[in-house]
Amino acid sequence: MKQQPYSCCDVPAAVEPGEPSGVCSEKTPAATAAGTESGLCPVSATTGLKVDLITLKALLTGDGLRRLNGEKYRFCPAADCDVVYFDNAANSVFRPRDLTVRIGLKETADSAPICYCFGYTTGDVRRDFATFGTTEIPTIITAEVKAGHCGCEVRNPQGSCCLGNVSRAVRPVPAELADALPNSRSESGAERVNP
Repeated sequence: MKQQPYSCCDVPAAVEPGEPSGVCSEKTPAATAAGTESGLCPVSATTGLKVDLITLKALLTGDGLRRLNGEKYRFCPAADCDVVYFDNAANSVFRPRDLTVRIGLKETADSAPICYCFGYTTGDVRRDFATFGTTEIPTIITAEVKAGHCGCEVRNPQGSCCLGNVSRAVRPVPAELADALPNSRSESGAERVNP
């Protein structure tokens, strides 16, 4: 029997009623700390998400790798916190400057990444809504994940599937655009292009 390729989204997770099974949702497979001191970010006191060492090894700069001395790192999801990874037991902290990629969750610019595997940004979502009134980006990413093409465990700084982040990035855009351009919605015949 041919073994299926591993996908970060293959991690079994509890499925909520009405959620599709086998596809990532807004609930990431990374487990959160159970409120223990070691699971709280030393700066924001936010509960960190567990991250495998392979994620850090893939994304840290050379200088960052030389300082990698912890074993149980967590990702700080607080948007306003400068800490990306921490291991309190090892007194080890990494900040955005220690990584080779931008941390989309900690940025507000349109160029902020929301999908590290397929290169989508917040700006891509905004352009789709401004041009088409909707976006197919979550659908495109879901199809790629189902095909086994994602590498979120080593490309996404969270070390888990990005679809939850994509959904959170998409949700406010229609209202933001409506507030910015009242009564100026136009229909466009432009064709959608994937990056």
